[in-house]
Amino acid sequence: MFQGRKYVRFFYLSVDILLITFSFYLPYCLRYNRSIIPSNFPYFKEYSLLFLFWGVTLIFLLNNYRLYSTDRSLTIPKEFWMTIKCVFFSSVLVGLVIFLLQIMMFSRLVFVQAMILLILTLSFWRAFKRIFIRYRVGRGYNNINALIVGAGRTAKLLAKEIDNQPYLGIRIVGFLDDNKFGKVMDYSVLGKINDLSDVVQQYFVDEIYVTIPSQRIKVAEVLAVAKRLNKTVRILADNFVISNHFDIENNENNNNGIESLGFGFPFMQLRLHHIGSIPLVSYIEAGQQGIEIVFKRVMDILISAIGLILFAPLFALIAFLIKIDSPGPVFYVSLRCGKKGKVFKFYKFRSMFVGADNYKEALRDKSDVKGPVFKIKNDPRVTRFGRLLRRYSLDELPQLINVFKGDMSLVGPRPPTPDEVEKYDIWQMRRLEVKPGLTCLWQVRGRSDLSFYKWVKWDLWYIDNWSLRMDLLILLWTIPAVLKRKGAY
Repeated sequence: MFQGRKYVRFFYLSVDILLITFSFYLPYCLRYNRSIIPSNFPYFKEYSLLFLFWGVTLIFLLNNYRLYSTDRSLTIPKEFWMTIKCVFFSSVLVGLVIFLLQIMMFSRLVFVQAMILLILTLSFWRAFKRIFIRYRVGRGYNNINALIVGAGRTAKLLAKEIDNQPYLGIRIVGFLDDNKFGKVMDYSVLGKINDLSDVVQQYFVDEIYVTIPSQRIKVAEVLAVAKRLNKTVRILADNFVISNHFDIENNENNNNGIESLGFGFPFMQLRLHHIGSIPLVSYIEAGQQGIEIVFKRVMDILISAIGLILFAPLFALIAFLIKIDSPGPVFYVSLRCGKKGKVFKFYKFRSMFVGADNYKEALRDKSDVKGPVFKIKNDPRVTRFGRLLRRYSLDELPQLINVFKGDMSLVGPRPPTPDEVEKYDIWQMRRLEVKPGLTCLWQVRGRSDLSFYKWVKWDLWYIDNWSLRMDLLILLWTIPAVLKRKGAY
């Protein structure tokens, strides 16, 4: 199913690129040639660069609003509004660039016409797409098999809401309940909750709907099975009560339902949405997938390449000072574990004397961080200039090479050594599900002053809630964290 969704997203992106290109160049051609077939191309290079920046910004925003996903519950008016917001914000950014750079050749008429065309083409394409999908889904194409856990009053209401919205393409295969048997509405009770794994596999269940959020232990068991079987779980928000007191509109942006669940289950992403009047917290299999990971890699390449060019004089100066300060190579090269445990060569500026690794075990009992990680605040192996490098994290700059090569990302869990990974507990191994990073969430939250347990908890939270927006925020937060020098050693 994931492969199918990936190709669908690629198709959506391709259509958007065509429509965006059309919306840009049609006003340009009409402005300077008075015809669709142009005879000359004034300021073509300048317009193309601005159009490229505008288009990339717009696609980034559309992706950030998840408009390349296949969310069947999204209404046409809401998708219209989200598209208009993306076009508006990208247009404001481009207008600001034109104003600040004083790009006088850019026609205001072309700008306004392009913005209007973007709204029209992208919005009506999405309306057509959604109508077509609903038509196909309503006739049974690519339906989702859903299993409802619990068979009480709320479960019946959920089943009724699903039946009333056939365009969602949700097909109820039955219920699981420990206290009821036979039929509930027109659906069978297929077994008890402990039968979940067998039922999911027997009836090819795609999504599991849990209507017993107050039964924490049962819900945790359901989540564990769903994680193992790679299934999406949608849980009734715990503050939902079947009464007239529940205000859907006021609760739309309220996360109390998520907070009140309190499962402490770190293995999946959380999203809040509704089926009819019923709010559901969706636990979706975590990971960096699809278009988002492509954007992340592009951002890694661009920023690391620019960084390596800009910092080249600084690299030369640091290399010179390292050579003066102590004998030995400029770079320290070690082995680290990357995504899925793949070992790679890890680059840093050398901040210790040569052969410092040979003294690591002798100093192990002096580590200031408990757990597999070895960290000492006043490490006797660090050179004089090395202390300055570490204080401002300058020794980490060569990892831009690792980022450019693809061994690492700009943001992600810090790469562990193979001997550290050997001491990991099973749950800590999840740090290796994604590429390691030059900076990470726990580094901007406290750096080395945090315990290893908190390191891992922050890393797992990042993995389960990752987004491009979060990466950008962490990069911005890293700057003051480095300047403050707190926890740097």
